[in-house]
Amino acid sequence: MPRLKDQAICIRHLDWSETSQVVVLLTAEHGKVRGLAKGSKRMSPSSVARFSGGLELLTLGQIVAMVRPTSELANLTEWDLQQDYHRLRTDLPRQRLGLYGADLCHAMLADHDPHPGAFAAMKRLLDELVGDVVKPQPALLRFQWDLLRDTGYAPELDADVATGETLDSAKAYTFDPRAGGLTARNGLEDWRVRHATVALLRDASRGSDLNANDHASLSRANRLLCVYARSILDKELPTMGFVLRGTGARDQGSEGGG
Repeated sequence: MPRLKDQAICIRHLDWSETSQVVVLLTAEHGKVRGLAKGSKRMSPSSVARFSGGLELLTLGQIVAMVRPTSELANLTEWDLQQDYHRLRTDLPRQRLGLYGADLCHAMLADHDPHPGAFAAMKRLLDELVGDVVKPQPALLRFQWDLLRDTGYAPELDADVATGETLDSAKAYTFDPRAGGLTARNGLEDWRVRHATVALLRDASRGSDLNANDHASLSRANRLLCVYARSILDKELPTMGFVLRGTGARDQGSEGGG
């Protein structure tokens, strides 16, 4: 059986028995891995040594696993906790954004399909959520953009997706979720997007610093990308409400007003 050793973030877990867990891990080099951690909840010295620090949701560690071609679940034999992101256990709003990040990674990525960019985006989100930043909205916007880019769904912001023409001088923008980007067209199914929102999205695409003081525009930009992800997946994830309700969103295709 191939042996896997990698850094990993736990994005799903459930109790398999009184002593074992089934987990979904986002790894740095091997993509999304589902595994069975036998004995991970035991308190015997040997189990504590193999699963150092405990295996919990939204934690970072180093794993050793055996991948079996005949099974969907890898055999997780070791877990060495490196970061527990404790603040997410005491700050509910930030915990919810972390859970949304985990939910979106789980939905957007296929098993065993390496996405180092997605891992880096998720790790950066968690690092920033437990940091000293007062407003986590910029961290969420960077995460959503980086994940969409890494999975090939980054929206087009500079050229009209309907005509191919430049959008630099557009008087008004709308977003076409099916074509995956901005347009100057005002179609019935297009979403209105403000210029300030477009500016923030372009800053995110370039890796520029985001204006953390423009909370309204950041919320609209995050909401737009969340609804766009919902359109890509053709379903609403349970944690999407944490992003959408935070800006008074309704279940409609608008980023918050023209």
